[in-house]
Formats: sequence, structure tokens, C-alpha cells
Amino acid sequence: MTKRSHHLLSGFVLRHLFGIRHSCFVILFALGIGTALAEKRAITEKDLWDFVWIGDPQVSPDGARVAFMRVTVNEKKEGYNTSIWSVPMMGGEAPRRLTKGDHDTTPRWSPDGKFLLFLRSTEKDNKPEPPQLAMLPMAGGDSFVFTDLPRGAGNLVWAPDGKNIAFTSDTNAEDLAKQEKKKSQESAAAKATANKATPTPASKADSEHESDVRVITRAVYRQDNEGYIDPKHPTHIWIVTAPRSGEEKVKPHQLTTGRFDEENAIWSKDGSQIYFTSSRIDEPYYELPRTDLYSVAAAGGKPVKITTIDLNTQFGPGGGALSLSPDGRQVAFVAATNQPINSYTEPDLWVLDLSPNAKPRNLTANFDFDIDGFIIGDSASPRAGGLNKPIWTADGKGLITVYSREGKRNVGLFDVTVAGGGEPGNSSTVQDLTTGNHGVMNLGATPDASKLVYVLSAPTRLNDLFGLDRASQGASPKQLTNVNDELFSKLNLTEPEEIWYDSFDGKRIEAWVQKPPGFDAHKKYPLILNIHGGPHVAYGRIFVHEFQWMAAKGYVVLYPNPRGSTSYGQEFGNVIQYRYPGDDYKDLMAGVDELIKRGYIDDKKLGVTGGSGGGLLTNWVVGQTGRFAAAVSQRDIASWENWWYTGDFTLFQPNWFRAPPFEDPDEYRARSPISYISNVKTPMMFILGEADYRTPPGAGGEQMFRALKFRKIPTVMVRFPNEPHELSRSGQPWHRVERLQHIVGWFDHWLMGVPKPEYEITSEEEVPVKPRPAEKPPKNPTL
Repeated sequence: MTKRSHHLLSGFVLRHLFGIRHSCFVILFALGIGTALAEKRAITEKDLWDFVWIGDPQVSPDGARVAFMRVTVNEKKEGYNTSIWSVPMMGGEAPRRLTKGDHDTTPRWSPDGKFLLFLRSTEKDNKPEPPQLAMLPMAGGDSFVFTDLPRGAGNLVWAPDGKNIAFTSDTNAEDLAKQEKKKSQESAAAKATANKATPTPASKADSEHESDVRVITRAVYRQDNEGYIDPKHPTHIWIVTAPRSGEEKVKPHQLTTGRFDEENAIWSKDGSQIYFTSSRIDEPYYELPRTDLYSVAAAGGKPVKITTIDLNTQFGPGGGALSLSPDGRQVAFVAATNQPINSYTEPDLWVLDLSPNAKPRNLTANFDFDIDGFIIGDSASPRAGGLNKPIWTADGKGLITVYSREGKRNVGLFDVTVAGGGEPGNSSTVQDLTTGNHGVMNLGATPDASKLVYVLSAPTRLNDLFGLDRASQGASPKQLTNVNDELFSKLNLTEPEEIWYDSFDGKRIEAWVQKPPGFDAHKKYPLILNIHGGPHVAYGRIFVHEFQWMAAKGYVVLYPNPRGSTSYGQEFGNVIQYRYPGDDYKDLMAGVDELIKRGYIDDKKLGVTGGSGGGLLTNWVVGQTGRFAAAVSQRDIASWENWWYTGDFTLFQPNWFRAPPFEDPDEYRARSPISYISNVKTPMMFILGEADYRTPPGAGGEQMFRALKFRKIPTVMVRFPNEPHELSRSGQPWHRVERLQHIVGWFDHWLMGVPKPEYEITSEEEVPVKPRPAEKPPKNPTL
């Protein structure tokens, strides 16, 4: 099962503008060249199909090369291809492809750097097969797959001596038995065919019926983007000998057993033990978050519990990931305290001795920003992004990690030698290893941390790899890739303006203003207020395709970080506890007022949109004010009461509400946008994923849509089949483009007066809106 953090987490049709620079034309014509220089064009929604994403950078042990994930949209525009590439750490060469598969992920160098371990998933009948372990000899030769587990493998970790590999799988004994039986039947059929004999048909007794009925006994029974949880398939740790060639046959064996998941496996320094975490509680939602740390002999045996970690490690894909110290005596990880029970608690950097009943030590108790943290948009790799975990310096005295501050993500070095424990003055301070207005998305290093590599995003840069040689005094980061330069060199992108403004109570709010190309402060522009979800995440200094395209369409986009956002300190993040939505709405309106005061916004052409928690706030906004001429609510919540019963995580602890809805119904209704539906006059569109388990449509847009239809307020519901909550960030590429088209299409109609017959009631039977013929993908598209 995959960890999920308890956040809601959110979330333009443009002609190509080609022209001739008149002055250049005159000069070139006079020279007899007769060639016109094309101006940069505006970005379009379909440029997404040509984006290249980078993820999971891994530096070779000798620090010479970086293996990384290259992610692109596939030919049919229905999914993503993932391949492993390499570039020299010193730069100077173009990246080269290492593996041939279209679904290769998770590159991991062997300790001696002679092999690259990775996961490969193939397709059968146009459906993905479970990923298997594969190996690439770096001296030359083809890669080869060496496992065949029915439910695949993940979380690969080399043993220190490079002879064995630990990994996880939720394959069980029944799966293996079925696999062997199927292989035997196929072998018998093949022999019968070779002997020209008629295969004996399987009897009814042999044909096994597998029921698709689910018997559910747990309060949490499904996870967004993962599906229904299967208690019969817990994730366990396996070990396999590392083969050196495809001819060397190896068989993996299961190391741990039982009904609970095991995660975050790492080897001991001498390779004799494997450390891992496991929450061995059948129904953890009745208790505060905690996990136990175990060790198990690599040769097999019963796991031994080392200590209990009474902390919340559920902070995204890297939350709780263990990092072993150079001397093998400690582990470092990112987690948050669970007392007091907050709506939000900043994640901190912790160190734990590997001794019985040891207690973790907080290195950043007085560092009032987020370790790692969430800076969100639509620019992160939609597949194979990898995870971040703390990186030890060679002397064991420092830890390197990403941290978030005021919408920026940079790399910092923290002192491990401080006393810690949360006492005043005993918290580690940070030494910045990177600085700037950007977001470091992923981080990797050599074993001695002398060389770092990271994926960086900025408002006009989707992502690229950068390297930093810490061993060279005064060395500056070096850019290693330019994966989107061919496309982005043609685009007229704009830098957002950073602004700060005072809210109703004097609290300072940071926001960014994305302006159209060729912006003229003397003109009036329509405004789109774009609200992030979470609620405990933040917008920041990263590339956001959605904002750039809205600006290219002629809109000014305001994207603020209201109270409740992360990266501004603990008090700012948690102040909305039991008051969400509420004062954050006032922060948003203050931002709109601030822009209107600047004189370039047409206050009759205001739009508002947001996804997830931003969808909730969009619903709330139109129930509190009639100033907006159009709204698009995405993957939203309308009724907290309905959501409490149907979301994919529980609120059994008093994080967001003090009591359940059946004990305090008035509080839920007071904070639910559907309670104010009679006030809504704003035309509304609802963007919904039909497989969204995080904010199920029945607790959100479906309610709002039906109520507005009853009241005869213009409204449209746009439903995306098979899409979970992550539609805007990792959904099917065609769906991501159509989502953008519908959002801006709604604003074009109500703010710009553009006719949109697809949003009108007709006498014909309602059918799904399909792209116009000109917008369909070509039969043989190129990437």
C-alpha cells in the first residue's frame, strides 16, 4: 500500500501568434536575404504534449555521472513514457538514453557503479504488467529482467557489498501458486500442440471463479489514485541475489511475513541486517500517528522491534524514509510531532539512535519553516518523480535536505551535533547550499555527499538538472540539462510579479501576479483568482503551465498563499484550525482588492477557480459575494458532512473538526458551501474526476450543480472518466488539455463574451462534449 499525506491537494484554445518584426524584415530584405524572423509565440494548452519532465536523479558512486528519469507524453496522448537517461556530472555533453523500455523507472547504481538496477513494466493486451527488477551492465550489453513476481516489485535497495538486493512486493503465496499452475497449463498445452494432440479441456472444477465482491471491515478502504485496499496483500520485504548477466538465474525469497505493511527498508552498514518501519495496528485511525522501527536478519528470522516512533511520518512520498548515518548507528528522517493535535504541524528533521527504546531527536524544533514541504503546481513529473530523504555528510555531522520558505524550495545543510530535543537555542540552523527564487523538486548525492544533483523548476523553466560539487570551495551550481529549451525558446513566457499585502487583521500575505505578454498597466484586464488546495500546501516559484496559459489568453492571474498555507511558519499554517473556510477567504478578497487598486483590473470581469481545497474555497467565495462574474470549481467539497463519511482518509482525530458531524451538525453546516447555495448568483462550472476518492463528486460538485440547476443559475458539470484527484498534475494528457480548455472556455464565455454553444441547453439529448475536429490529435502525432 502506498503512503498518502492527509491533504486535499488541488490543483487555456489559443492560436499560434506568428509575425514578422518589421524592422528586421526591412534590414534583411535590404541585404537581399529576404528571410523573416518569427516572433516568439504564446504558450498553448497543447504544449503540454511536448513537455519533458525530469525525476529521480541518482549520482554514480564515483560522482562521474547522473542517471535520471525522462518522462514524456506518449504517442496517443493517453499516458506517459518513462525512460532512464544519463548525463556527466561535469556537464558538457548531451544526455544519452540508457534503457530501451517505455516504462522503465527507479534507477539505482550498484555500490561499485558497474551496474544500474531499475524497474521495468511491459504491456500485455495494451495493459501495463506489474514492474519487475531489471539490470543494465554499465560496461556494455543489453539490460535484462530477472524477476517475475505476479504483483511486481518496488523500493529497490542494494546491499552494501552489492551481492544482494532488497525490495518490496505484495505478492503472496496464493499468487505464486496460481502463477505456477498457469505456467504448467500453458506448458502442457504447448506440448500437446507440438505433438498434434487435442488439449484436454479444463473441467468446471478446474476453472476457478474469483469473486469481485468486496467485503469491507475498515473505515479506510480505498486510496485515491491507488484504488481499493486489499488486506490480503500486505507489502513485505524480499531479497534476491544480484545477477551479473541474463544467463544467471536467480529466485527472490520473501523475508518478512504477516498482515501488516513494511516500508522504508534500508541495509545495515555491514549488510547483516535490514531496518524497516511498520505500523502494526489494524485500525490506526483510532490513534495518533506512530510507527515502529524494526530490524531483521538478512539471512532470515523474526523481526526485532527496536523502538516506537511517536511521530507523524505521513508527509508525502518521502515522509518517514530512513537515511543511515555513515557510522551505521543512527537514522535520519522527516516527520512531525503529533501533540498537540493540530490542523497542520510543520515537518521537522529528526535523528534516531539504532538502540533499543531510543527516542528521536528533533534537529529543527526552532526552525520555523518546512523541511521538504509542499510547493505545488502542475510542473512536477507526472510519473517516476522519486522521493527525497535526508542526506548525511561524510563525517556524520551534517544532514542535507530540501526545505520550503515563503514559496521557495532550496537545499540546506543542518547541523546534527546540536543537543536538540526542542529546547530553546538547541535547534539546528541552516546553511544554504542553494539560493534563489525557484523550487528544488528532487535531490540526490554521491555516498559521501560531496556532489549533489537536483531537479530545479522556476516560473519560466519547467525543470532541469543541476549539479553542485561541494568538495570544490566556492563552486557554483552547474546546469546539466536543457530538456525543454527547444520548445521554450519559441514561447513568450512571463515572469510573475511577487507582491505582499495586508489582510483585514494586518497579517501579511504573499501572492504572485501572472501578467499577459505585452502587459500595459494603463489597460484594463480580466482577472482570474486561482486558489490552491491542501489546504496546507503553498504556491511558489515554480513553473505552472495553467497560469502561463491563462496569461497568454489575456488574463491577469492572481495566485496567493492565504493563511493556512505552508512555508510561512507554524502559526500561519495552523491558524485556520476549526476555521476553514473563514479568514482565509478574507485574505483572498484582500488580494483581489489590492490588484483592483493598482488600476489595471476590470472589476466587472472577475473570475475565480481552484481545485480540491481550492474548489471548496471557490464554492465558499461565490456563496459569500456576488463580485465574481464566473467561477470554476474543481474536485471540490460542497458538504463537509457528506465528505466526512466518504473521503479516502478519516477525521476521527480532532484535526479539522472537534467532533464528528452526527455530534456537531451545526458546525459542519456552518462551514459547508452548500449551506449558502441560495446566495449564489455566479455562473459555475464543476470539473470532476469520476474516480476521485479524495473529494468524491457526490460530496462536492454534484450537489452544487443540482442545486444551481434547481435555482436556474447557469451551470455546467464536466466529468472526466477514470480520473482520480490528481487530474491536473498527472492525469491522462488528453484530459489535462481538455481540462484547461474547459476552465478557460468558461471564463472566455462569461468574462470575454465568447460564444460557447457546448455550454448551452439544447433540444438534443445531453452527450459528453467532444473536442472539435480541429482539436483532435493527428493520426501520427510527433512529440
